[in-house]
Amino acid sequence: MVAHESRQGGPGAAAGTGGRRLGWFRGDDPFIWLCAGAVAFCLLMVSGLMGLILVRGMTYFWPAPVVEFEYTAPGASSVTLAGEIAHRQLVLPEQALDAPPAATGTHPERLLLKTGNRRIYGQDFRRIYSADLQNARYPEELTVFQRTEWGNLYGYLEALEVAGVRRSPDDALLQDLIARGADLRRQLRRLERGEGGRINGALEKLRLEERRLELDEAPADDARYVRLAEQRRTQQERYKNLEGRVGALRQQLERDRVWVRLASGERVEQTLGDILLAYRPNAMSLPQKLGFYLRGVLKFLGGEPREANTEGGIFPALFGTFIMVLGMSVLVTPFGVIAAIYLHENARQGLLTRLVRISVNNLAGVPSVVYGVFGLGFFVYFLGGSLDRLFYPEALPAPTFGTPGLIWASLTLGLLTVPVVIVATEEGLSRVPHSLREGSLALGATRSETLWRTVLPLTIPAMLTGLILAVARAAGEVAPLMLVGVVKLAPSLPVDGVFPYLHLERKFMHLGFHIYDVGFQSPNVEATQPLVYATTLVLVLLIVVLNLSAIYLRHRMREGYRDPGT
Repeated sequence: MVAHESRQGGPGAAAGTGGRRLGWFRGDDPFIWLCAGAVAFCLLMVSGLMGLILVRGMTYFWPAPVVEFEYTAPGASSVTLAGEIAHRQLVLPEQALDAPPAATGTHPERLLLKTGNRRIYGQDFRRIYSADLQNARYPEELTVFQRTEWGNLYGYLEALEVAGVRRSPDDALLQDLIARGADLRRQLRRLERGEGGRINGALEKLRLEERRLELDEAPADDARYVRLAEQRRTQQERYKNLEGRVGALRQQLERDRVWVRLASGERVEQTLGDILLAYRPNAMSLPQKLGFYLRGVLKFLGGEPREANTEGGIFPALFGTFIMVLGMSVLVTPFGVIAAIYLHENARQGLLTRLVRISVNNLAGVPSVVYGVFGLGFFVYFLGGSLDRLFYPEALPAPTFGTPGLIWASLTLGLLTVPVVIVATEEGLSRVPHSLREGSLALGATRSETLWRTVLPLTIPAMLTGLILAVARAAGEVAPLMLVGVVKLAPSLPVDGVFPYLHLERKFMHLGFHIYDVGFQSPNVEATQPLVYATTLVLVLLIVVLNLSAIYLRHRMREGYRDPGT
C-alpha cells in the first residue's frame, strides 16, 4: 500500500519535491543567479548610456536638411522661416495648452527648430508644433552659412562683392573666397600667436630684467640699462612692423562681402572673412554628406572653441587633458612604486606599517574636491608662492608659479591617484615567489640587484595595472581641477614655440570641465546640448585609448617575462 502511494505521487513524493526546492534556496544557486542578474543589469545600463552618447555625439556632425515653412505665432502675422529640425518630442495633451486646435485631444508633436539668424531674430531656436508648419518645403538653393559670430545664417545667395566689384551669385567663386578667408585667418593666427607671442615674451623678459636691476639697486648709469633700452627699442620696432602686417590682413578679410536673402524676404550683408563654411544640405548626395561629415569631425577635433564655447572645436581641451594625464602619470608612477617597494621590501612589518597601509587605503576614498582644496593651499599658495619669492621676486606681485597651473593640477591628481598605484604594486610584489629572491641571493646577488633585476621586472604588469586605474580616474576628474588650473578658455596652449616650449605654470582647458561649462553654464542650452554629447564621446574614447595602450604595454611586459617552458 505504501509503495502504491509512492508510485501514485502520494505525500512522500510531495515532501521530497518540497525538500528539493528548499534545498535549492539553501544552496549557492540563488546567489549565483542574483550576481549574474546584477552584472547583466549593470552591463545593460552601461550599454544604454554608451549607446545614447554614441548616437547623439556622432549625429552632431551630420548635415541636417533645412526646411522652409510658414509660421503664424499667437497674436502675430504669418512669417516665413527656415531652419533645421534639431529635436522631435511627443507631449501629452494636458502639457500642450498652446497647441493648435487640430492637435487637441491627441499627442501633439513639438519640434525644436534651429532657425539661426540670431542677429536679426534675437534667438537661435524656436519650439513649434508640427501642425504649425504650413507649406513646408526643402528648396535645394537654401544655403547654410556658418559664421565666426552670431551662429548660423540661413538664406539664399543673392550677390557677391569682390574687391569693390559686385558680381552675380557664383557658388565656385563663393567657395574660393571662403577658402581665401580661411587662409587669411590662419596667417593672422600664426602672426599673433607665433611672432607676436615671441615679441611679447621678449618684452616681458626685458621688463623683468630691468626690475631685477632695480631690486639689486644698480646705479642709473649702469651699462645694462643701456643694453636693455636698445633691446626694447628693437622689439618695439618689430611689434610695429607686426601691427602693420596684421592690419593689412584684417583689411583683406573685410574686403569681400556677400548678400543673403532670408526666407522672410529680408536682405543681410555679411563679410566673407566671418564666414567659415557655406553649404546646401538639401542638394547634397550621400557621398557629399559623408565627406562633409568626416571634415566636420576633423574640424571638431582640431579646431578651437568659439562663441563662449558654444560652437567650434575642442582641440585645446583635448590637448590639455592629454598633457595633464601624461604629467600625472610621470609624477605618480615613480612615487607610488617607490612607496610600495619600501612598504613591502624594506619596512619592518609592524603596527606602524599596518597603520600606513590603512591610511593609504583610506586615502583612496577621500572626496576629490578635498584634494583640490589641499592642492590650492599647499601646492599653489605655499609651494608656488615660495618659488615666486625665491626665484621670481622681480615679477611680484604678479604670480608666476603662485597661481593655478598645469604642474599643480598634475601634482594634485598624482596625489589623488597614488594610493591606487601603491596598492597595485604591493599586490604585484606579494605575488613574486620568495624562492626567486632566495635563489638570486644564493647566486651572489645583492639585495639591490635582486630587487632591480629579478623582482621588479616581474612586477611591471602590476605597476601598469595601477597606472591604468589611475589614468581612468584622473582623466575624468573635474572638481579638484577647478581649483588648481583648469579654466573656461585658455589664451594659449601649455606647449608652443616660445622657449622653454613647455609652460608648466600656464592654465589649461580640460574635456571634463568643458563638458560641465558647456552643459550647465552656457547661455544657449539648446545649441550646446549636441556639443555636450560629442565632447563626452571624445572624453570616453580618450580614456579608452589610454587604457588600451597601458593594457597593451602590460601584456607585452607579461609575455616578455613569462617562462618559455610554461
